Amino acid sequence: MERLLLITTLIAIALILTVLVSLRRAHIRAEYSVSWLAAAVILLVLAQAPGLLGRLAAWLGIADQPTALLFLVTGVFLAVFYRFSIIISHLRDANIALAQRVAILEFRLENVEDGRL
Repeated sequence: MERLLLITTLIAIALILTVLVSLRRAHIRAEYSVSWLAAAVILLVLAQAPGLLGRLAAWLGIADQPTALLFLVTGVFLAVFYRFSIIISHLRDANIALAQRVAILEFRLENVEDGRL
C-alpha cells in the first residue's frame, strides 16, 4: 500500500508540475488548467491522507484501500474528461455559427463588389 501511495504522490506532483509549466509557456489556458490542477490536488490529498482514504473506502463499501483509490481517481478524471467534452461541444457549436456568419458576410461582400446591393 505504501508503494502505491508513493507512486500516486509522484504522479500527482508530476501532473501539477506539467500543468504549471504548460500554463507558463501558454500551451494551456488558465481556465482549463484549473480542472487538471484540481484533479492533481485531489489525487495528492488521497495519496497523502491514508486515513481519509480508509474512511472513503468504508463509506463506499470497498474493503480494499487501493481499489478505493483507483475507483476515486477514475471518478475524478472522468469528471475532468466530461467537463472537457462539454467545452469541446460548445466550441464546436460556436465554430459552426462563426463559419455561417463568415459565409453570410462573404456573400454580402461579393454582392456589394458586383454592385448588386
